[in-house]
Amino acid sequence: MNEKRTAFAQRIEQNSKNYFPKDLFDLKPAETMLTQFNECFGLDTLMTDRHGNVLMTIGDFGDFKPDVVNKPGNKIRVKGRTVCHIYAKYDHVAQEKLETVRRFLDAYIETLEKHSEMSYLASEQAVYIEELEQQLERETAQAQYSGQNDPLTGVLNRNHFISQMKELAEREVVPTAAICVNINDWRFVDNNFGEEESDRLIVTVAEILKARAEESGLEHAVIGRVEGDVFHVLLPLTEEDEAKAYCDAIQQACDSFEDEKLAPSIAVGCVMRTNVEESFKNILSDAEYAMLENKFAIKNAPGYRERLEKGLKNA
Repeated sequence: MNEKRTAFAQRIEQNSKNYFPKDLFDLKPAETMLTQFNECFGLDTLMTDRHGNVLMTIGDFGDFKPDVVNKPGNKIRVKGRTVCHIYAKYDHVAQEKLETVRRFLDAYIETLEKHSEMSYLASEQAVYIEELEQQLERETAQAQYSGQNDPLTGVLNRNHFISQMKELAEREVVPTAAICVNINDWRFVDNNFGEEESDRLIVTVAEILKARAEESGLEHAVIGRVEGDVFHVLLPLTEEDEAKAYCDAIQQACDSFEDEKLAPSIAVGCVMRTNVEESFKNILSDAEYAMLENKFAIKNAPGYRERLEKGLKNA
């Protein structure tokens, strides 16, 4: 809280340089007031911004050119910074009213200065509050995201995946495809290329799982990283042929991935839940068994080992 107060105090001290007279008070009523000074007392006035640009001229100033540096006139200040100047010429003011007019003008300048400062503070407070609210929204969203998502990949973490799975069970959503995905030889990458590359492999696979779901129109796909190199995917209201096409797509995307070191490969098992009485736990257990069969076939396929080890040449 103290940091926020300090930041706001610094903001208030610095930001007045970004304001112009029109941001702080209505120029039309100001012109009306100065016109009344002229008509009632003969006082001529000229208002400029901080840089000397003329905003209004009431009365006769001839070829007068404001010099706000050397002859600044009456300054209107906000937090110690000049925001505008009012030049006054008393040539047409009666001698007996001269002192009264000076006091009136001083009072008006003081009033205008206080109004400008109040406008400035109100504006800055409104902007600052809006920024704090936006920051709070971002922090709340980030906290919620952190509580639900795996920090490495951005897909759901194990706990939130289970929560989503229970929700689908309670809503009796069928058919639902339950898919188990395991990265083949993740440990080989970790042992030979290090943690950074093995993490990159996990992220690569997660991105493929998300991208292919989006491309296939499976916007309700529930994707979670449930262990280090294991992902579970639920595809609610998806028919078996759609689920199989998704499984084929993610495996093909991994196999065609080009990289100097990584050769991503995944084993996939897919089982359909078509009966609301079936438990997801059993369904996923069956999917894991199917995944292990697929893993055995992949790892014993010709060329698998050569592709896996190609990165050793570039290590």
